[in-house]
Amino acid sequence: MLKSKDSLTVLLAGMQWLFFIFTNTVMVPLSIGHALGLAPEDIASSMQRSFILTGLLCIVQAIWGHRYALMDGPAGVWWGLVLSICASAPAMGMDIGTVAASLSTGFILSSAVVIVLALCGFLKVLKRIFTPMVMGVFLLLLTFQLANTFFKGMIGYDQGGKWDLQLAGLSLFIIVVVALIHLKGKGKWGQFSLLGGIIVGWIAYALLFGSESRMGAATGSSNGIWHWLPWGTPGFEPGIMMVGLLAGLVNMTNTLTSLTAAGRLFKREASDKQFVRSILFTNSFSILAGCLGLIPFGTFASSIGFLENTKVLRRAALLAGSAMFIIVGIFPALGGWLAQLPLSVGNAVLFVAYLQMFGTAIRSFQGTTFNAKTIYRVALPVLTGISIMNIPASAFAEFPPLLTPILSNGLIIGVLLVIILENFIQWDKFEVKPLVKEPESPSQQLALQLNK
Repeated sequence: MLKSKDSLTVLLAGMQWLFFIFTNTVMVPLSIGHALGLAPEDIASSMQRSFILTGLLCIVQAIWGHRYALMDGPAGVWWGLVLSICASAPAMGMDIGTVAASLSTGFILSSAVVIVLALCGFLKVLKRIFTPMVMGVFLLLLTFQLANTFFKGMIGYDQGGKWDLQLAGLSLFIIVVVALIHLKGKGKWGQFSLLGGIIVGWIAYALLFGSESRMGAATGSSNGIWHWLPWGTPGFEPGIMMVGLLAGLVNMTNTLTSLTAAGRLFKREASDKQFVRSILFTNSFSILAGCLGLIPFGTFASSIGFLENTKVLRRAALLAGSAMFIIVGIFPALGGWLAQLPLSVGNAVLFVAYLQMFGTAIRSFQGTTFNAKTIYRVALPVLTGISIMNIPASAFAEFPPLLTPILSNGLIIGVLLVIILENFIQWDKFEVKPLVKEPESPSQQLALQLNK
C-alpha cells in the first residue's frame, strides 16, 4: 500500500514537472522560429527536437551530471540574445540567413570554449568571483525578471499596453487556488499546488473562453524532425562570435549559481566534480543543439523556486516528468494537446512558483550587516538592473548593434556591477564597529544597587 502511494506521489509530481518544463520550453523555439522567418513545419520540427533533447538532458543531468532535481533547458540568456540580434540584423547590414548561420557557429564555438575552461579549472576562478553577495543579487534580478514576464503574460498585457481584464481576473483566481492548496493542503496534497492550479485554471479558462488556446504553438509530424544544420552552413561574423562567447560565460555562471543554491536546498553541497560534469553535459548538448537549429542549454536557477514551492525534492519526480516530456516530443498529437494549455494559466502558476526564489535570494545575504554605506553593494546593482529591465528595447537603438543585447539586459548589467563592487571595494571598512559601552548614568547605578 505504501509503495502504491509512493508511486502515485512520484507520478503526480512528475506531471507537475512536465507542465513546468513545457511552459519554460515551448515559447523558445516558437519565438525564435518566427524571428528567423522559418516555415510553420520547420518551427514544429524544432519544437519536437527541443522537447526531446530537453527531456534527455534533464535525465542525463539527474543521473550522471549534477545529480540534483533541477531542470536543464533552453538558456534564457541565449534566448534573449538571439531575439535581440535578429531584431538588430538590419542595423548591422546583415540578412537574417547570415545571422542564423553565424549564430549556429556561435553556439558551437561558445559551448566548446566553456567545456575547455571547465576542464582547465576555470570554475575555481568563478567561485572566487561569485560570492554569496553576487549570487544573491543574481537571484534577486532573476526573480524580478521572471516575475515581470509572467505577470504580463497572466494579465494578457499586449503591445498596445492594455490589460485583458477577464484574463487578469482568472489569473487572480488561479493564484488564490495555488496559494490555498499550498498553505492549507494537508499532508502531501500541499506539494501539488502548482498542478492543482493548472488543472483548475485550465478548466476555468475553457468555461470562460472555450477550448481554443491562445498559445499559438505549432505542431508537426513525427517524420523528418531531425534536420542537420537547418539554419544553413555555419558562418563567421566576428561580432556575433564575441557576443556569443560572453553569453557562454554568463551561462556558465548561471550553472554555478544554480548548483550552489541547490546545495543549500538539498543540504548537500555540490562538489567540484559535479560542477564540471554539469557543465560538460550542458555544453555537449548545446553543441548538438547548434547543429540541430536549437539554442544552447543551461541549468535553470528558477527550478529552486519551483522546488521550494512543491517541496518534492526527489529526482524520481524529475525523471518521470522528463520521460513524459520526451514522449510529448516524439508524438505530435500529445504535443498538440499540451499546447492547448492557455499561456495565461501557465504564467499565473509560474508567477506563484517563482515567489519562493525571492526568499532564496534574501537568504543569500544572511550574516551581512547593512548600513547607509554598505547598502550600495546590493542597492546599486539591483536597482540599476531593474531600471534597465523597464526601459523599452527601442531606447537602445542608438547603441552599437552588437552591444545592445548586453547593455539592454538588466540581469547581465546588474551582475557585472555587483562583481565590480565586490572585487574592487573593501566593504568591511565601512561596516559599523561595535560601540564601546557607555558608563551607566547615576540613576542606572542606583537601580542596579537596589536590585542587588
